[in-house]
Amino acid sequence: MTAALAKIIQERFPHDVIATHQFRGQETVLIRREGLLPAAQCLRDDPALRFDFLMDLSCVDYLKFGTSQSSAPTMTSPSPLPYYMEPKPVKETWERLPAAPSGAAQAGGASNDERRFEVVYHFYSSPHNHRLRVKVPLTAADPAIDSLTGLWHSANWFEREVWDMFGIRFAGHPNLKRLLMYEEFQGHPLRKDYPIRKRQPLIGPVN
Repeated sequence: MTAALAKIIQERFPHDVIATHQFRGQETVLIRREGLLPAAQCLRDDPALRFDFLMDLSCVDYLKFGTSQSSAPTMTSPSPLPYYMEPKPVKETWERLPAAPSGAAQAGGASNDERRFEVVYHFYSSPHNHRLRVKVPLTAADPAIDSLTGLWHSANWFEREVWDMFGIRFAGHPNLKRLLMYEEFQGHPLRKDYPIRKRQPLIGPVN
């Protein structure tokens, strides 16, 4: 059944799905942000899918991907690893996001360089015992996406954390406030361009 999950989403939302792929039994769907909400509704309510659990929601910043030493493996596999670590049996591949379809996201489509952020969702179906990863690329100019709090309550704090750490705005979130940092904190610390020596305002006790 797992191999068919991405195919079901692709068939029902052909204009929103950018790409699909499978690695070691895990299905991934790359989808335009405009199609996230209807696709998520389908994932939850369709009897053949029944994803009743949003396990995780995270974000990736690709600002320096492919341009820094950390963007690619520094050693080939097998490598001289410690005795308790075995070489990776499968060679890793490092790929950029595929080109956006015509009319996607921005007028004329978004280029790979514009797709700086990627919001990543991990869904699980307890009735069917299957999993699916959904990725949504976002541009640096407009890092915003629909909230899924109306479909899964667990999205509430996940989205607040992603907003706090990466500055991704979730439209429709009931209380999009910082979760880990204090409200006066300036910037978003997990962005690749966040200054590591940035000084934050000191907040004293509230009278």
